[in-house]
Amino acid sequence: MNTKRIGGLALASTMLAGTAWADDVTLQLKWVTQAQFAGYYVALENGYFDDEGLNVTIRPGGPDIAPPQVIAGGGADVIVEWMPAALAAREAGLPLVNIAQPFKSSGMMLTCLRDTGVTGPEDFPGRTLGVWFFGNEYPFLSWMSTLGIPTEGGADGVEVLRQGFNVDPLLQRQADCISTMTYNEYWQVIDAGIAEDELINFKYEDQGVATLEDGLWVLEDNLEDPNFVDRMARFVRASMRGWDWAAENPEEAALIVLDYDETGAQQEHHQIRMMGEVALLTQGSNGSLDPDDYERTVQTLLGGGSDPVITAHPGDAAWTSAVTDQAFQ
Repeated sequence: MNTKRIGGLALASTMLAGTAWADDVTLQLKWVTQAQFAGYYVALENGYFDDEGLNVTIRPGGPDIAPPQVIAGGGADVIVEWMPAALAAREAGLPLVNIAQPFKSSGMMLTCLRDTGVTGPEDFPGRTLGVWFFGNEYPFLSWMSTLGIPTEGGADGVEVLRQGFNVDPLLQRQADCISTMTYNEYWQVIDAGIAEDELINFKYEDQGVATLEDGLWVLEDNLEDPNFVDRMARFVRASMRGWDWAAENPEEAALIVLDYDETGAQQEHHQIRMMGEVALLTQGSNGSLDPDDYERTVQTLLGGGSDPVITAHPGDAAWTSAVTDQAFQ
């Protein structure tokens, strides 16, 4: 059965064969409709959610949408969020729990104009660096703390420019370096006419401060309900089918995403390229959170001197394998 788009929300309305019902699931994305979330749109379009007896609503995000706030207000059953933001929210009192981790690697970078003279992190002091906020600043702040570089400006520190979700500060030379993702903003810089050899990139993975991105998070209390766990297990299983198909069929997956983008703002060539880059980040993940990756992220967030992102280890309560164990048993 074909999917429908109603009131800006993508819905799958097919039921399991032989039944007259489906379980509702609302997913809140971290950002707008784009290939970063292709696995979920593929699962919707290809009927994988239908196969699991799920009626899934996908809510796009945006610059004024914080997924933890949405789930706290009852607007979603499950959210896509980066682990630093989720763990910071958990420490602040919102009991988020990671139930699956489709993204194995980090795509976050700091991209600098080579003619500024920045050649390494030792050149950051005295510079202006563009940083995303709304929860996206935590990996950067942790990195700067690890380097011992203040973020309040001055000759020994960096001036933080609150970067919008675009690359204008670099193009207009308001910043020496800006935040980019390997699958998105970096290519916006290239498309703006700046050659790759005019740039220098600092991948968080290469700097040893990479943290997990784009995990699936739910509220802890809901996991006490076996029916909710079962619903999430079916959701994760269908989603990972979507991610596997998207990795094998990147161009087709990008076109599916474009079909669900009601803004019309996304470009086909950019989404196809994005899907290829995103597939590199999901490579090696079967949907289950690797405890070593979790511990590495936690230690990065705890590290860095007097101003860590989180102040106490969240322990094992911040993640569970119960959902993926049931999904892939």
